[in-house]
Amino acid sequence: MYENLFHKGKIGRLELKNRFVMPPMDSGMTEENGEVSERLIAYYAARAKGSFGLIITEYTSVDYPDGMAKKGQLSLYDDRFIPKMKKLAEAVHREGSRIFIQLQHPGRETTSEITGRQTVSASAVPSLLQGKGIPRELRKDEIRGLTEKFAKAALRAKTAGMDGVEIQCGHGYLIAQFLSGSANKRTDEYGGYLLNRIRFAKEIIRAVKETCGSDFPVSCRISGEERIPGGLSLQESMVIAKELERAGADAIHVSTGTVASIPWLIGPAALSGGFNLKAAKAIKQAVHIPVICVGRMTDPLLAEYALEETADFVSFGRASIADPELPNKIKEGRINEIVPCVGCISRCFYTEGVIPGDKAISCMLNPFSGHEGILEITPAEKTKKVLVVGGGPGGLEAAWVAAARGHKVTLFEKDAQCGGQLRLAAIPPGKHEMAKGIAYLMNMNRKYKVDIRTDTEATLERIKEAAPEVVILATGAIPTEISLECTDMPITQAMDILNGTEEPAQTNLIIGGGMVGLETALYIASRGYHVDVVEMQQAAGKDLNKGVRKFLFDELKEKGVNIFTSTRIENIENGTVSCITPDGKIKRRNIGKVISAVGSKPFDPLSEKLKESECKVIRIGDAVCVRKAYAAIEEGARTALCI
Repeated sequence: MYENLFHKGKIGRLELKNRFVMPPMDSGMTEENGEVSERLIAYYAARAKGSFGLIITEYTSVDYPDGMAKKGQLSLYDDRFIPKMKKLAEAVHREGSRIFIQLQHPGRETTSEITGRQTVSASAVPSLLQGKGIPRELRKDEIRGLTEKFAKAALRAKTAGMDGVEIQCGHGYLIAQFLSGSANKRTDEYGGYLLNRIRFAKEIIRAVKETCGSDFPVSCRISGEERIPGGLSLQESMVIAKELERAGADAIHVSTGTVASIPWLIGPAALSGGFNLKAAKAIKQAVHIPVICVGRMTDPLLAEYALEETADFVSFGRASIADPELPNKIKEGRINEIVPCVGCISRCFYTEGVIPGDKAISCMLNPFSGHEGILEITPAEKTKKVLVVGGGPGGLEAAWVAAARGHKVTLFEKDAQCGGQLRLAAIPPGKHEMAKGIAYLMNMNRKYKVDIRTDTEATLERIKEAAPEVVILATGAIPTEISLECTDMPITQAMDILNGTEEPAQTNLIIGGGMVGLETALYIASRGYHVDVVEMQQAAGKDLNKGVRKFLFDELKEKGVNIFTSTRIENIENGTVSCITPDGKIKRRNIGKVISAVGSKPFDPLSEKLKESECKVIRIGDAVCVRKAYAAIEEGARTALCI
């Protein structure tokens, strides 16, 4: 099985040991001046050690200051960046993998606060993202100058020992702004007909080949569909791919979307696995060079079959963040040990971890990701008896990491199953991949022989009987009770709907428009029941990632869910809910069930009772402060490493 994934492949004359590609993703790990950092080297080297055949770095600036997409962006616009780039190439090569640098210019997709002056683009057409201002149209001599800058950056990459470069022609950045009629309104030889709009990209490819040699590999990343008003269609992208091949491109890396359609660009769990394969297949049929596909490629079996007729290489984007050892684990048959990407788009998208200021890329289920050389599982100096109370994600992580270090670990879980609120998070439509996360954590606990005892409440007597030296309290959180009179019906908690303890009524009202309330609403509406959601704040779903929010709200709208924001419930009586809105009072009649989703509070029934005990007691996760699952998991790992 998985023979296709492990066949050797070629991009130009460069041979790759397999078909696994790590695509460009901003890491947040560069030095402040845009140089390669030691942390960045460790991050990419870990993926090379995990046997990704080709690693393509995050977007790298070829121009200063106009070419800076953000402060501290990885850069190659000057020779001073070469020495540390060389160290990166050497680290990846030592592990047996190949590495490309992605060369990029943001054009209008930056700000004057970053560049210090007006942004530039194909035309003076502003970004679809607000607040970026109106760009200045590039002159023809400036276009030629930028072509030379791409070529010089490619030569620096070659000098540093990189195996090739990827030209970023997609995602709405500068080259894409020339390609797309939505941004390019020029009337000279760089605008108008598609052939003219492709000219800039083709000139860059030819310049790179002339500067670096015809055998130096060049991949081009394009968006098969831009998914913005008036943006590139798949038909246009097929033509663009053919022309890029004609200019000398050695591979086409088929992505989707732009920074203005980022929910597609960084696809959450709501998008099905391989959602972009249609575009990759169409472009593969249009060209004779290798095609790299990307887009929620997280399942090894899906990737294996994609290689049969859809693509030549597979980019495992967020999956490579979740598990740097992905290829090795597939090859060794350790599928159940793969840390799954569940599409939460949390720690892999500029979200701060438990250490203040740590916004470098990581993973909810794998806090070791992005912390290579910082967080490491090493044998404990002394084996201890460790008791973990609570089988939610934080407790499960703490248990297996402690056991992997050699400690003797027991876990008490009062429910019949482990998983806590993460298990309930898998219930709503589009969230089934969350179940993979619990399955992974359970598999790791089994591997390291954690003694898991379900249906076991952690009483003082049981804790004393276990005689632990360390107790980790991962007791989680409980729903916040709502102080609201409801004369004719009890108020139901959202978790009771999700776990099947309570059934919805024909007409339901959910109090609370955060993630839990909205996902519970979708779950209920998908079963054919009517749902209204009431939220006191000005907007619902403020705690959601932008991409997650977009697809969730689309589905809620499709299912007819009404969401009332800036709305407070006055009273509930005889199935009628009276609400106060900015436009006055409204009544929702014939409500059969009122469901609370107003948040949670820490649940810690044991720390006070254990104060006099001789064992060391550590609280983690929601038992300390209610946060997202990634915080509980990271705290679980960090705690286990300190025992």
